[in-house]
Amino acid sequence: MTESISARVGRLISGTTNMLVEKVENLAPEVVMQQAIREVDGAIDDVRHELGKTLSKQHMASRRLVDESQKHTETSEKVQLALESDREDLAETAIALLLDIETQIPILENTIAEAKESVTELEGYVAALQARKREMEDELNSFREAKQAVEAEHGATDGSGTGTGSNVSDNVRDAEQAFDRALRGAGGVSSSSGTPDQYTAAKRAELEQLARENRIKERLQAFRSKSE
Repeated sequence: MTESISARVGRLISGTTNMLVEKVENLAPEVVMQQAIREVDGAIDDVRHELGKTLSKQHMASRRLVDESQKHTETSEKVQLALESDREDLAETAIALLLDIETQIPILENTIAEAKESVTELEGYVAALQARKREMEDELNSFREAKQAVEAEHGATDGSGTGTGSNVSDNVRDAEQAFDRALRGAGGVSSSSGTPDQYTAAKRAELEQLARENRIKERLQAFRSKSE
């Protein structure tokens, strides 16, 4: 199962560089810290991508809500006009459209509310990740300064575990593989069951149609009462 954005952000914010270095054994601490920073960068990009999708979803739902609300007003006027013209058949057709519109409006309103909440949450994730990245960069710089001080004191040019040439490449590859293993989620999506057979599905559809026709007649009567 893919790790959720909230879980990923929580893991990156709550973890410490020391924990990462200890968790990924036998690797140069500097390489591990650099990989951790890249992981945060990747998370920031992913959250921003999700934020863009959510903003687009909110905009589209808002446009649809405006359109459906206007259509509802216009259709209601058409029902009254049809009744005044003694065209009950046209009134019923318009009411059927009204019912369709009214089932969509609450969904659109809920979609917009959820999108606004998600936007606020995602913006907070970006800010928190950026702050964590700055902290990790400070920790990496402090580590490098401390290492340079030790090397200068002891005159060491190697033996720190970072190595040169192919050793550095090996460390980077090993760090990435270790992170992949540490971050890889497990699980799956359960399959749905209990699908109705063809006969049952047909009866359910017939029942739904009967209920819809009854709602149309009830709404027609309400319009009649309003116009009397």
